Amino acid sequence: MSRIQEKTFNCEKELTLAVIGGKWKMLILWHLGKEGTKRFGELKALMPGITQRMLVNQLRELEEDLIVHREVYPVVPPKVEYSLTEQGMSLMPILDSMYQWGKNYMETAMGDQEGKEASK
Repeated sequence: MSRIQEKTFNCEKELTLAVIGGKWKMLILWHLGKEGTKRFGELKALMPGITQRMLVNQLRELEEDLIVHREVYPVVPPKVEYSLTEQGMSLMPILDSMYQWGKNYMETAMGDQEGKEASK
């Protein structure tokens, strides 16, 4: 966990955000946690806006942080699969809660916004 060990954190929340924060990591974790093991191309197809370079970097960081397991099969052409580690799976209740909060917030915020616009 050298990437994380090199940093100083003021609290555990900061550490958590350092591990799962960013635009793509939570989506990667969500897909691996909900749909199971995926190959690189499958993950890329699930996130159309991500570049190949960014997906590689995000997967490497998650692997270095012991959240994602990378399995390389000795075949030609090369076959690589990604899955969540036990530590990664322990994040799923947090991601589920974040999903539910976002869904409720969107419904509330959109409802409030539509109500304000209708009353104008």
